[in-house]
Amino acid sequence: MGIFSFLTNKGTAEDERGAATSEPLAVGTSPESAAAAGPLNPAPPTPDTPFVAPDAWDTGGLDIGALTAPSAPSGDQPQVGPPDPALTAEYQSKVIEAIKTVFDPEIPVDIYELGLIYDIVVDTDRRALVRMTLTSPACPSAQQLPSEVRFKVKALPGISDAAVEIVWEPPWDKERMSEAAKLQLGFF
Repeated sequence: MGIFSFLTNKGTAEDERGAATSEPLAVGTSPESAAAAGPLNPAPPTPDTPFVAPDAWDTGGLDIGALTAPSAPSGDQPQVGPPDPALTAEYQSKVIEAIKTVFDPEIPVDIYELGLIYDIVVDTDRRALVRMTLTSPACPSAQQLPSEVRFKVKALPGISDAAVEIVWEPPWDKERMSEAAKLQLGFF
């Protein structure tokens, strides 16, 4: 093994006969354990390996086509009709779960636990509207976060479209954060 192999993640392993090979070793891996585990880079697929089209990939139930479909034309306000209480109740927990996968890049807490989500409604055409705020008007993620929320909500099965409306009233403050977020960020 070379002196600086830990920087390049390459070393030498021994095959069954004890001969040195040039297989890369994982950092902290001994040649003996690497030989027992096998090569890090598996062999390329053979002609016998069946091709799996992207349409057949497991998407976890998300509607991936919804992410690339053009959205309905909109002006300054999102194009979502009057809220349907039954559909809002049906989809609200699913929308929250999708939103909990969106993190502010500067804060290691999801935006729902940060208290940035003010309202979630779904209309009779299954279009979702998320009213949210940002931690400040000068937030460097002002473009990224609403777009990510929109695309993740729009990808939920049954949701036909999604819109995000940024609101500034009431202004966000640390008191809007959940207990878990405050604990994680050390505000207690």
